[in-house]
Amino acid sequence: MLILQTITWVLALAVLLSVVWIVVDTWRNGISPMPTSKAVRLAVAGEVNRIPGYSTVVEAGSGWGTLGLDIVRHCPGKRLIGIENSSLPLWCSQLLALIFARLPHSGNGPEPLPGRLRFIRGDIYRSSYADADMVLCYLFPGAMERLADKFNQELPPGAVVISIFFALPDRQPARTVTCRDPLRTKVYVYTF
Repeated sequence: MLILQTITWVLALAVLLSVVWIVVDTWRNGISPMPTSKAVRLAVAGEVNRIPGYSTVVEAGSGWGTLGLDIVRHCPGKRLIGIENSSLPLWCSQLLALIFARLPHSGNGPEPLPGRLRFIRGDIYRSSYADADMVLCYLFPGAMERLADKFNQELPPGAVVISIFFALPDRQPARTVTCRDPLRTKVYVYTF
C-alpha cells in the first residue's frame, strides 16, 4: 500500500510541476504552446506542397511538434527544423519525432522520417532564417511584428512564410486560405 501511495504522490507532483513549468513558459513567451488542429495541419501541408522539390522548412515556435510531423509526413522532399524554447513541449516533440522515425516504412506511403525532422532548442527571435526556403508560424501578433523585420532582412528571395491565424503586419499575403475547422482558421501565405 505504501508503494502505491508513493507512486501516486510522485505522479501528482510530476503533473503539478509540469503545469507550473508550462505556466512559467507561457508567461515568459506571451503565449502558450498550442497544437494545431488536423484541418489546419493539412491545409498548411497543402501550401507547403505548392513549392516543388526539396526544401528546408523552419517552424518558428514548434510547440508540441504536431505540425512539423505532419509536414514531413505529407510533404515529400521537405526537411523541417522546429525551433522551440519551452522545454516540456520541446521534449515531447523530440520524443514524438523519435517514435515516428523508428516506425517501419511500408514503401508505398510517405517518405521515411529519419534525417527529415529535427526539433531544437532555440530563440525564434535570434535564430537565423537565411537558409530557410519556407518558415511556418503559429504565434501571436507581437511575435509576428517582431519577426517581420527579421524575415525581410534574412529570408532569401523567393522564400515563403506561412502564418496560421495571425498575419504579418504591413504586408499583403500572396494567398489566404480558410481552413475547414470550426474556427474557420485563416492561413496566410507570403512570398519574399
